[in-house]
Amino acid sequence: MSPTMSPTTLQNAFSPDSSATAVVVPGPTPLTISYQKLTADVQSFQQQLAKVGISAQSAVSIALPNTYEFIVSFIAASWQRAIAAPLNPAYKQSEFEFYIDDLSSAIALVPKGAFAQDAAAVRAARKYQAAIAECYYNGNEVVLDVKEAGKLAGKSSPVLSAQPDDTALVLHTSGTTGRPKAVPLSHRNLLRTMKNIQATYQLSALDRTMLVMPLFHVHGLLAGFLAPLASGGSVVVPSKFSASEFWKDFVKHQANWYTAVPTIHQILLRSPLPTPVPHIRFIRSCSSPLSPKVFHELEKAFGAPVLEAYAMTEAAHQMTSNPLPPGKRQPGSVGIGQGVEIKILDEAGNEVAQGKESEICIKGENVTKGYLNNPAANASSFHKNGFFRTGDQGKQDSDGYVIITGRIKELINKGGEKISPIELDNVIAQHPAVSEAVSFALEDEMYGQDVGLAVVVKPGQQLNAEELKTWLTSRVAKFKLPKQVFFTDIMPKTATGKIQRRLVAEAMLKNANAKL
Repeated sequence: MSPTMSPTTLQNAFSPDSSATAVVVPGPTPLTISYQKLTADVQSFQQQLAKVGISAQSAVSIALPNTYEFIVSFIAASWQRAIAAPLNPAYKQSEFEFYIDDLSSAIALVPKGAFAQDAAAVRAARKYQAAIAECYYNGNEVVLDVKEAGKLAGKSSPVLSAQPDDTALVLHTSGTTGRPKAVPLSHRNLLRTMKNIQATYQLSALDRTMLVMPLFHVHGLLAGFLAPLASGGSVVVPSKFSASEFWKDFVKHQANWYTAVPTIHQILLRSPLPTPVPHIRFIRSCSSPLSPKVFHELEKAFGAPVLEAYAMTEAAHQMTSNPLPPGKRQPGSVGIGQGVEIKILDEAGNEVAQGKESEICIKGENVTKGYLNNPAANASSFHKNGFFRTGDQGKQDSDGYVIITGRIKELINKGGEKISPIELDNVIAQHPAVSEAVSFALEDEMYGQDVGLAVVVKPGQQLNAEELKTWLTSRVAKFKLPKQVFFTDIMPKTATGKIQRRLVAEAMLKNANAKL
């Protein structure tokens, strides 16, 4: 991006004419893509989307892994004024159905071969008459191969130009109500976060990051991909995180930083390090709390400053971060506000005294204006003064560093994957032998939190943990499967008959420990 440019949309967020490397896809024959080539491929794909009828605010569900095809299709959809809706390729059919239906998706993009395999995303798209198209790179360009036209039959659109307030991206975030909430993020929101991340870490054309987070998450998409591109740097994009391949690719392709969840940092700490350890300008940690112990282990092992950040989908990712040296890095803190206003507010929206705990709230140009078609969630998530309520409890020290002290909401945060316990309860309750089911967060060394589940079995029925997990495997994504299942005759409740997950968790763990 030229220093004289002031980008307003993803359409002018990076330099279209640069011969510098933008993307490297590792492999036996690595794919190296310049900014010029990326621009040409995005323009070609945008024309293909227009030709099949994708127009302003058409929802494009992207069920692709981390690939060059994902990158091109995501950027092209945003350029065409469409709404890119990345989805976890590992979802089951029912999960794809929810997201495709919720956005009335016009088209679902799937990998080559998915149509012939009648994959879960294909079946879900067909159910809601979304067009189905395979995407693949043929060595010259990324091809949009429409297999079923669905609701786009007979349609076409001119090639469009994105506007700053167009919704460029919609991601769903699970809420305590159980129903995932659709978070619309405009070009303006995304560009602000890209600018904030670039400023926080002083990203430049000299930087190359190793992308280990999935692109269907805001963490990987914004911090791991879009912000580096906006800085004129480059991104190494393996198809997935592999501990055995990470350092080989890091060294071979000359990366100098990466951003990840604590789980991945811990896996890398347990993996053999290359000799010598490559130069790492900094390591970023986000999406889940990083323990001070792991912080110190990382800095010692990798010889690089570790910068913990704090982010949410509703804020188009980053809100706070610890600064680069010589700024103070504070273990146990998620740092200071980065291009956003941070306040600790009480239930009425009033700021509490410095050092006192209450809800962490934010305001900034990167924050969504509100959830889609969810006035109740909007009313409860924003204070009248415009501050967004994160649902996290915390405090600020005298230097403005934010310390998160707990979750107000009941989401289970498994290594950065946010799992709604009520959503999970509702699925488990459908098992014919289950009378009651309550899921909750378990403390976990690897993931920070994992899924615990308390179950009351119907009289006369029999069920064990493995049978229940097997039944669940075809109904929810793998990361949502419970680590531990506790069977109980009576579900702990409050005096008024309400279930409090914290009380259920305490009772189950107490009983389990008593039996040891």
